[in-house]
Amino acid sequence: KVWTDDPGEGRAQMRRAIGSFGHIDLYQVHNLVAWRTQLAALEELRADGRVRLLGATHWQPAGYDELCAVMRSGRVDAIQIPYNPVEREVERRVLPLAEELALGVVVMRPFRDGYLVRRSPSEDELAPLGEFGVRTWPQALLKWILSDPRCHVAIPATSRADNARANAEAGAPPWFGRAERELVARLAER
Repeated sequence: KVWTDDPGEGRAQMRRAIGSFGHIDLYQVHNLVAWRTQLAALEELRADGRVRLLGATHWQPAGYDELCAVMRSGRVDAIQIPYNPVEREVERRVLPLAEELALGVVVMRPFRDGYLVRRSPSEDELAPLGEFGVRTWPQALLKWILSDPRCHVAIPATSRADNARANAEAGAPPWFGRAERELVARLAER
């Protein structure tokens, strides 16, 4: 991600990233900071073949009008937004527009910065989700997101390898239907 309103610093961030990785599959303008300037610089990197896809991110509903404008510009291939069973503002406009424009969707904050995993439902409450491969509450939350066909990637933060492995298991079918998504949403609201 590039995240600065200074054009020179933005190009420096991009040079450092390209220097570290050589090639970047998805490079995003973070929180739409100076997006017109930064996106133009990223488009040059895409034209040179050093970046494959371009994206834009925003983390709060106040920025969704501008995010939708960027999406409609035709200049981005993907977006990154917060989405979880209690943070659902993107369902009204952002996700439908992403689907209409065939944009990739990366979901940040699937656990709402840890808030949603501080208290897990009981094993009995999670039991109906077992047939979907869900053994843990974090898996239920991730599968809730990835069961929305408009969402392509969820990026939970973890520093523990065992959590990363368990989280990855939620990324495979079978997917939740409406009843399972409603169950997870009800459990998350408690």
